Amino acid sequence: MELLITPEATIRCLYDETLELTALGTPQIQRGSHVEPTADGQWTADLSPVSGPLLGPFPLRSEALAAEVAWLEQHWLLSNT
Repeated sequence: MELLITPEATIRCLYDETLELTALGTPQIQRGSHVEPTADGQWTADLSPVSGPLLGPFPLRSEALAAEVAWLEQHWLLSNT
């Protein structure tokens, strides 16, 4: 889990359960994307909650999740400092 700490002491990250975030303060958690199945059984990662693209389709949900994380790390986590 990567934590980005800004000069204003704001911590940004992609949420997972590696760390108990409440130990760092009161978390403000917001959705960054939606990973959903398509009508034909494929998977997409919709990053519109952070003004991002629709990724996919992918044959496996795990591939859509990996693409989601990679995009968020590159375009959201590090670019909004």
